[in-house]
Amino acid sequence: MTNILDLPMQRRNLLKAGGALVVSFSLAPRAVSAADPAAWPLREVAPDTVASYLVIDGQGEVTLFCGKVELGTGVFTALKQMVAEELYLPMARVHTVQGDTALTPDQGPTDSSFTIQIGGMQIRRAAASARAALLDQAAARLSLPKAQLVIQEGAISARAGGPRLSYAQLVGGDVLQIKLNPDAPLKDPKDYTLVGKSVPRLDIPAKVFGQFDYVHDLKLPGMLHARMVHPKAVGASLEAWNDDACKGIPGYLRAVRKGRFLAVLASNEWAAIKAATTIKTTWSAWDGLPEQADLFDYVRHSKIDRNEVLQEAGGPATTPQPGERSLKATYELTLNTHGSIGPSCAVAHFVDGRLTVWTPSQASHFLRQQLATMLGLGEDKVRCIYIEGAGCYGRNGADDCSSEAALIAMQIGQPVRLQWMREDEHGWDPKGPATLLDYAATLDAQDRITDWKADIFLPERPTRRSGMTLLAAVLADLPRFGPDTPGIYKPGLGIAYDLPKNKLTAHWLLDTPLPAAWIRAPARMQNTFANESFFDEIAAATGADPFEMRVRHLTDKRGLELLERLRTFAKWQPRGSRARDSGTMVRGRGMAYVKYELVRTYVAMVADVVVDRSSGAVKVERVWVVHDCGQIINPDGLRNQIEGGVVQATSRSVVEKLTFSRSAVTSLDWGSYPILTFPDVPEVFVELIDRPTEVPWGAGEPITAVVPGAIANAVFDATGARVRSVPFRPDTVLAALAEAKRS
Repeated sequence: MTNILDLPMQRRNLLKAGGALVVSFSLAPRAVSAADPAAWPLREVAPDTVASYLVIDGQGEVTLFCGKVELGTGVFTALKQMVAEELYLPMARVHTVQGDTALTPDQGPTDSSFTIQIGGMQIRRAAASARAALLDQAAARLSLPKAQLVIQEGAISARAGGPRLSYAQLVGGDVLQIKLNPDAPLKDPKDYTLVGKSVPRLDIPAKVFGQFDYVHDLKLPGMLHARMVHPKAVGASLEAWNDDACKGIPGYLRAVRKGRFLAVLASNEWAAIKAATTIKTTWSAWDGLPEQADLFDYVRHSKIDRNEVLQEAGGPATTPQPGERSLKATYELTLNTHGSIGPSCAVAHFVDGRLTVWTPSQASHFLRQQLATMLGLGEDKVRCIYIEGAGCYGRNGADDCSSEAALIAMQIGQPVRLQWMREDEHGWDPKGPATLLDYAATLDAQDRITDWKADIFLPERPTRRSGMTLLAAVLADLPRFGPDTPGIYKPGLGIAYDLPKNKLTAHWLLDTPLPAAWIRAPARMQNTFANESFFDEIAAATGADPFEMRVRHLTDKRGLELLERLRTFAKWQPRGSRARDSGTMVRGRGMAYVKYELVRTYVAMVADVVVDRSSGAVKVERVWVVHDCGQIINPDGLRNQIEGGVVQATSRSVVEKLTFSRSAVTSLDWGSYPILTFPDVPEVFVELIDRPTEVPWGAGEPITAVVPGAIANAVFDATGARVRSVPFRPDTVLAALAEAKRS
């Protein structure tokens, strides 16, 4: 196969290679250089044309151009399965280019577990449209009806035998320059040979053997190295700086300053690191954060931008009836940092009015818009190229680091590599915000739920800074993308149970103590934790088994099937069928259920925990998960996602807690912001429900949502104490034990 990596990056070379419509190629780091502005390839990237997603070269190799990106979740193995399946090809003949704004269509950010559900279905329809066009071409050449044709490994022939026409022979002219047909017939699931089969992740071997190129590994000719000197306090101003002491560091070049933005430059990375700690700075005092101990009081009394009813069923309030009783509870989830294992890194180059940024952002097309606004460039003058970084689930520091690299590059006119230090990552990535949830329920004389009311306090469009705002724009006082950017959290936060009266009100807060952004299952983890905890409290108050309580309030057949399968899979014993453990080390089981965003993936989980009454320590020993995301593309990859989601959410539920002073984040390393360690990783048992004839739904976020609720309910089962504040650290558990003893 002709490889465009070996050719000058010019438009005419994109159209060569054995009669191909567009040649297939991959964007290895060595091939992507912005040193020559003419190196930017020109390609159709309209999201409604087949050629924007798929091209076939002169050897019949297929390249998938995808706006979604691989964040370490294995989605590109699954996407290759989908393309190869629809085109009747071996997976080895499908190649990928991802997240390059000059080459791939804008399919939206890689978030919300939508890569397969939305991005994958777009790609599947593009492949089906391509297959239909190739069949039309073959039918015309062979003078046969399409019904008499068969496809085998990228070649079309008559069912009765005879000449075979390969895709390579059929791609000339404008075969794939067609509109994507949303109604193109998809391959019948009964004929699948790849989809639904476990395929080992294609990216793992190179990562295991140290052969994978991350953005941190990218090197460009003449590239300089930078480190940031971030403010000492969140809102501090830079009053003075002096780099005289840096000038004796071999390789140190200069500083770049704009407003509160300050960076140091060097010819090598170690010199940049030394300069960042050597440069003298004076920052103004700033103490605008609340006391950490008063965090949730701050949330409750924060200014509300607007109130919005997200879910409502039943009529107005009714007159209290004899025998009724009420239950109330408040739930809290603290601030989380993303805690990416590797700090963010980006490379940028500005030359001849064009900016190229190599970025680990999970939203490269959106980042291009943000950078264009911040730097006063047209979007056609900005190119963002995705290269995998340390990984994240949500908006970590990758976009902010990329924005800072871009601003430095604009000042110096040379390629620059900026890598954050650990204190930059923990201190300056936008956080999962503190969330407060109030619940109240009314039970009738027969212990039936007659009224359910929930209020959630959460930021929507923080005015200071959010995941929609680039850090460089804030520090350098540059234009920010917006102002009418969408809210951080969208609706879909309700409860899936059938209740006669039910009302959920979101109190969208105007601001947050620290910049807010998305962390996996944003708001859904918080809301599901509170929903499932409160539902469990009602079950306990009425003497009902948690499974029976949920089954009693569900009519959704798939939800009911899921719960029954989990009850069997986990060998659940009804609550009350065994005596609660006595002594210091006590064990318990809890469960939680979600229909994610009320419209897609069903997940239910049982958690087995052990609680040390003397220390308050909680260990999650094992979990049992039943998962229904419709059609499964890669069962092995799906299990990876479920297992990883359980581990990360367990860490957030039991361990992770950001700390801060009145001025800044103080949990700046792994000692002050610990995460779950290997000895504490729970054993995970998974049962998958495959529905080959249904659409595939997202898989990763939904599992996250049920974890804290299942753990909290297991702690209650073990101890009789309710933990209503995440994370369930020892001090929280001990306080709950003391409260339970008093009551």
